[in-house]
Amino acid sequence: MSGAGAPRTGDIDGRGLNVVIVAGTWHETISDGLIAGAVRVLDAAHATHRLVRVPGSFELAVAAQAAFAGGADAVVALGVIIRGGTPHFEYVSAAATDGLTRVSLDAGKPVGFGLLTLDDEQQGLDRAGLEGSKEDKGAEAADAALRTALVIRELRAETPGL
Repeated sequence: MSGAGAPRTGDIDGRGLNVVIVAGTWHETISDGLIAGAVRVLDAAHATHRLVRVPGSFELAVAAQAAFAGGADAVVALGVIIRGGTPHFEYVSAAATDGLTRVSLDAGKPVGFGLLTLDDEQQGLDRAGLEGSKEDKGAEAADAALRTALVIRELRAETPGL
């Protein structure tokens, strides 16, 4: 598990930031846990936010792109992909990851990466921020999106036209 060495979270002032949580609908228990963690962080930071659900992880990138076109300062992308017996896992995982990266770079705005790519359901339950979970990847993704949006805001203030 990657929890060792994780950065400190919390104590963020996200006032004035507009964040969209884009979440897939597969593996509802895990997805709902990820969403709850993200919402908790965004509420604590006083960031404006809304939730948009998409069918699956493949659709996260295009929804994130639309969120940025609609004025979002940051997106928190949450999804769950569990390995099966076909190459589908690799294709969807790579496409979703590459798509989210492209959207972030094209927009010049952060996408908090909360896409879980798992070997089995238990790994997701361990990372979903649920009671008994070892990690809260939804909260971590929201924290990363907020912190990066604030860094970008600061850099743009220091360098007009950036």
